Amino acid sequence: MFAVELKKMLLRPRTWVIIALLAGLPVLVAVLLRVTGIGPRPGEGPAFLAQVLGNGALFPAAALALILPIFLPIAVSVVAGESIAGENSLGTLRYLLVLPVGRTKLLIAKLMTVTVFVFMAVFIVAVVAYVVGASLFGIKPLPGVSGAAIAAEDATWRTVVTVIYVAVSMLGVAAAALLFSTFTDSPLAAVFGALAVLVTSQVLDLLEAGRAVHPYLLTHYWLAFIDLFRFPVLWRDVVRGFLLQGVYIALLLGAAWANFTTKDITS
Repeated sequence: MFAVELKKMLLRPRTWVIIALLAGLPVLVAVLLRVTGIGPRPGEGPAFLAQVLGNGALFPAAALALILPIFLPIAVSVVAGESIAGENSLGTLRYLLVLPVGRTKLLIAKLMTVTVFVFMAVFIVAVVAYVVGASLFGIKPLPGVSGAAIAAEDATWRTVVTVIYVAVSMLGVAAAALLFSTFTDSPLAAVFGALAVLVTSQVLDLLEAGRAVHPYLLTHYWLAFIDLFRFPVLWRDVVRGFLLQGVYIALLLGAAWANFTTKDITS
């Protein structure tokens, strides 16, 4: 079942259009930086973007910081929100369940396919950003956020952990979209549901009045990967981010499974 769903996802033009758009935004920003030579002031703009003009090795992290707040969550919501609701709207879901395919097995196959998309999208954006950054700005030892230089071998594993961290953060979004996808036969409604959760989290994270709930918000630790480029690495918020996403993923997927396995679909 997973192989069928994965093939379906990989053969859809929409998948590659979304990934191309995600990778295209950082490329456009890099070209503008190179042509104009004008970057944001230190401490302003997306993370690391102010340092990219002097070192292309930072561009993968900067590219992920560019797409993380809005574009990447929207892309993940679209793919995950369509997973169950899309089948339902087309009338193919009931036929799938008539076959000897259990609901749990189908849900797991959909989840695994979305997970592959998330990791594939984040990885491709990071690779494209590295190639573009190296071509336009050159590669040097990374200047750590705290000031100390980071050797090339250290920069590699820090970037890899960053890719994994961003992908896991997006799995929380995918779980939310998948949950809404089990409640409706409209993919658009499932996407809006997931985006409503994200916007609410981001708004509350900006309010001083909501300070008590900040550590529990889905989006609160999304940019904690910046601490991976400090010397030494500050692991506290990174670990908290991984743990928080794990809790959200478990709760949201548990709710999606409970609803999907008891929902009247075939009648």
